[in-house]
Amino acid sequence: MTSSFPLSALASACLASLSLGHFSVLAQTTAPAAPTEIVITSNPLGRDNTTVPVSTLGRSDLLERGQSTLGETLNGLPGVSSTYFGPNASRPIIRGLDGDRIRVLNNSASSLDASSLSYDHAVPLDVLSTDRIEVLRGPAALLYGGSAVGGVVNVIDNRIPREAVSGVLGKAQVQAGTGNHERSVAGLVEAGNERFALHLDGFDRRTGDVGVPVKLACDTSGETQYARRICNSASQSRGGAVGVSTFWDHGYLGASVNTYQSDYGTVAEDQVKIGMKSTRFALEGQVHQLPGWLQSVKARLSHTDYQHTEFDNGTPGTLFANKGHDLRIEARHRPFAGWQGVLGVQSESSLFSAVGEEAFAPSSRTRSHAVFVHEELPTAWGQVTAGARWESVRVESLGNPELDRFDASMGAQKFNPFSLAAGTVFKLSPTWSLTGNAAMTQRAPKDYELFANGPHLATHAWEIGNKNLGLEKSNSLDAGVHWTSGPDRMSLTAYASHFANYIGLMNTPDVEADLPVQLYQGVKAQFRGLEASGRQRLWQGTSTLDLDWRADTVRATNSSKGEPLPRIAPMRVGASLEHGQGPWSAKLGADWHAAQQRVPDGSVATGAYTLVNASVTYRQKLDTTVLNWFVRMDNLTDQLAYSASSILTSTAFGKSPLPGRSFKLGVQATF
Repeated sequence: MTSSFPLSALASACLASLSLGHFSVLAQTTAPAAPTEIVITSNPLGRDNTTVPVSTLGRSDLLERGQSTLGETLNGLPGVSSTYFGPNASRPIIRGLDGDRIRVLNNSASSLDASSLSYDHAVPLDVLSTDRIEVLRGPAALLYGGSAVGGVVNVIDNRIPREAVSGVLGKAQVQAGTGNHERSVAGLVEAGNERFALHLDGFDRRTGDVGVPVKLACDTSGETQYARRICNSASQSRGGAVGVSTFWDHGYLGASVNTYQSDYGTVAEDQVKIGMKSTRFALEGQVHQLPGWLQSVKARLSHTDYQHTEFDNGTPGTLFANKGHDLRIEARHRPFAGWQGVLGVQSESSLFSAVGEEAFAPSSRTRSHAVFVHEELPTAWGQVTAGARWESVRVESLGNPELDRFDASMGAQKFNPFSLAAGTVFKLSPTWSLTGNAAMTQRAPKDYELFANGPHLATHAWEIGNKNLGLEKSNSLDAGVHWTSGPDRMSLTAYASHFANYIGLMNTPDVEADLPVQLYQGVKAQFRGLEASGRQRLWQGTSTLDLDWRADTVRATNSSKGEPLPRIAPMRVGASLEHGQGPWSAKLGADWHAAQQRVPDGSVATGAYTLVNASVTYRQKLDTTVLNWFVRMDNLTDQLAYSASSILTSTAFGKSPLPGRSFKLGVQATF
């Protein structure tokens, strides 16, 4: 891997294809969403309002705050933190819940990978090829299964065109950064007429080792050296897609194929790198204006072939692979007694394998089938929503012929999770509204939670599954107050979740192969928290000045042991001033993270820190082309900080702090 990027490749990519999105400052929206954004994940009826807390990042937001991982891109939204396994592998944490309690979707369909299996496994999605990201928190996420008890992250692109394209459109984006020597380019072109549309896109992102405010040890050649960088944190990612759709008077049908490849270092081991590749085929269509009771039917079918190899000092080691499909059909019915809604079915199948001495989970096959319903009742005072989902899940261990510790005779485990949710919006006035949601959610254990048995070097533990695990069960409530008046807005949401059986990886006094043994067990757990955000217009004349503010906190407890749960983000408070005048926009903000002293035995407490960020943008019009210039400055004070929600803080404290001061410069062209 290298941090350099050939100028010829950069220029040719800029001319051949175009980027994703206009640039502007971050807009964090909490329900109801902005009228210009349609929240797909929370409202299958395609409305722009919802009873549940939602954050939407559009193209301009992603251009400014986009990072190389999905988790770090979303980190800082109200209630959202990150697992942060260095700069190359990171999943979102929502309201203190991570892993398979957060459902990552691609165009509302399952994103199949191995990222929830281990913290050092990356999500094969890049914001350079993304149009919009929606983050849904709370009970109503059950529409997408028990694995969405914490929330849903829906990564949306236009790789299957859903609307007719007139002529040829295109975008191009180039950016460079100092903190990690980033060199990135992305492009997109779309062409079509009333009947057909074609989509092409591609991206290439290359980074070097990430700079930090302290010298760290690095051993890649048998000799320890010290430098102000995170050793083995360089990466190279690239990908692209081609999609085509055909349209008729009452619907469309489209298909796409996309590929994602990434080679990156795992920061916990100085000489271990991961080579990842994912190929995804998708088919999507919709028919509307149907006769009879059904108004429209929409279907999505995808097949994913994912694999990655872990290289130790260049020698291939353990190979992880995951292949599977996802089929989802939604049928919208005509209003019945005032109720409007969607009925649906979903089928998922995956075949996982791990080959190599460091495989800590056996090969397995998981199949699930589900039926669900989502209904809405508009009223004079607001709206009522209700939903239910029933699943049939079968998880089977296939063993591993190369490792005796995995027993294929463990057979299959069957589960039947059932979930319910209800919510309401009560409009107090044209500017004030109240929201409330309740849910009962059940989740089937994952294959590794049932069958794991081996060394997991990324977490420095010997992990053992528990084939006797039952359904993970939880009851959740949230309540919010929202105010909107012109450019001003405010949202405050309180939530609580009680788990009768929370499946977690618990410490034991045993040791295996010089590694501490951790066992998957079901315990009682409680999560409580607050999320708040808002905007206040301070000045409006020939220019504008706005104050954006945000805050969140979560308290998570293992009720069975009476101790805190690990890797919980501390209380966070932030504010930003944004000034706009004509084509210029400037922003200065700071986010304070409290110390996290509330940790279980064996975990490391973290100190408080403040991160200061700034950005400047300029929009330039050139005939039929619009150029959006931007510069962003992160961690201006070069603050040394450690993430409380990262496993690295407990297993390799001092090895992977958060990135230091960095400057990013880029331009996006639309024509």
